[in-house]
Amino acid sequence: MRFFVILFILFSLTSVYGKTIVFLGDSLTEGYQLAKEEAYPSLIENELKLKKMDVKVINAGESGATSASGPKKIKWYLKSRPDVLVLALGANDGLRGLSLSETEKNLSLVIDMAIEARVKVLLIGMKMPINYGEPYRTQFQNLFKKLAGKFKLELVPFLLEGVGGRPEMNLTDGIHPNPAGHKVMAKTVLKKLVPLL
Repeated sequence: MRFFVILFILFSLTSVYGKTIVFLGDSLTEGYQLAKEEAYPSLIENELKLKKMDVKVINAGESGATSASGPKKIKWYLKSRPDVLVLALGANDGLRGLSLSETEKNLSLVIDMAIEARVKVLLIGMKMPINYGEPYRTQFQNLFKKLAGKFKLELVPFLLEGVGGRPEMNLTDGIHPNPAGHKVMAKTVLKKLVPLL
């Protein structure tokens, strides 16, 4: 009897929303120092609903998160039975100069787990600041292209396209986008996300 009750609850939860999208990322996804509704995942949810699309967005962004946290987190969020995973981890790996092979290993594991659960994956790429040196910057950027090719994923090459390095789009720390920046990020991600829905 208990099994059927649990089954009914799960069915009810999944039938309320047509599609569930999990955004797994760091402070850029969380919306550092912004209200929840100002972060780009919420803006995307609102835009999709305006298009009459039945969606639920789960913002799993966490400040300071690296790719190492990805496998454990995705295991938990897969319980929500998402349809799409927007994977936006790796920026903090790069900023900390962590091993690119470890970053690749961690992201690959997350992607494998999602694919095994029949969840579509949208991979979000990132670039490093100029002061990190050309070899590392190029290798870091190519890492996302490599993963997208390996797993045949849709890729947003650079989450901060049109935002990074522009003071009017960022908070005073010059690193985290302000509300205007998040609006641009939402548009950038939406272009690749909509076809997956």
